[in-house]
Amino acid sequence: MPETANSSNMFTKKRVVIALTALLLALLGAAGTVSYLTFVRSPANAAADACADGRPQTSGQVVVAAGASMVQGTLGHDWVGALREKPVFRDHAFINAGDNGNTSADLLERVDSDIVACDPDRVAILVGANDVRGAVPVKDYRDNLRAIVDRIRSRTSARIALMSLPPLGENPDTGINRQLRAYNAAIRETATRAEIDYVPVNERFTAHLADLGDRPAYDFSFTTSYLAAAEHYLLGRDWDDIARNNGLELLVDHIHLSDRGGALLTDLATDWLSGTGASAKQ
Repeated sequence: MPETANSSNMFTKKRVVIALTALLLALLGAAGTVSYLTFVRSPANAAADACADGRPQTSGQVVVAAGASMVQGTLGHDWVGALREKPVFRDHAFINAGDNGNTSADLLERVDSDIVACDPDRVAILVGANDVRGAVPVKDYRDNLRAIVDRIRSRTSARIALMSLPPLGENPDTGINRQLRAYNAAIRETATRAEIDYVPVNERFTAHLADLGDRPAYDFSFTTSYLAAAEHYLLGRDWDDIARNNGLELLVDHIHLSDRGGALLTDLATDWLSGTGASAKQ
């Protein structure tokens, strides 16, 4: 084969290798970006930053929302951020003490650093989906909730609300949601026993879903969750569109909140903060 032909073939191969390498690097970069934005970065106004030097400076109330990924809001609707943007609460400091993957035991371990350290006026707690998914015994879950509430009450003068857990998947009658009922009963029982507020998130979600007829059963997977995050952060799609493509209404991936689901929760939290609505002491 002539030398010029060999040189041409080698040049073509190099171009293919360079193009494939560039494509691989771009894909790895995109994957890394999605992973960071969804699972690694801290939420806006995270407790670790906002309360590092004690109570945040504000002319209004300091409000801490504590829990797991549904509170952190980097995957799915950020309802804590939505509260922060409401004009009625413009003088409040909203602290996000959500942490992806947390169970009630995890939250108990960081009560002092992420809640008490903020010297809050209000604390809203939404935690337990990972307890349900991990089959944490209901007794242990109840004990953890009680310990969290007792610790906050002993170290602060904050008004506390426990939020019931939304359904997992959008069919409330599946096995996992029958199990979830026991955890929600523990939430209500703990609120009643401690004479603190109870915010009926599950009840509001279930009523909304009942009007829609047959709904999809719980079918969460990491792949579904990751693809939802990729659609949002790389393609700029809103959480409602992603939920709709997954056949869902209030949840993007059978766990995390769509914008519609987030709006329902935001309304309930607004009612609680304003002293109105179905969120009084039980």
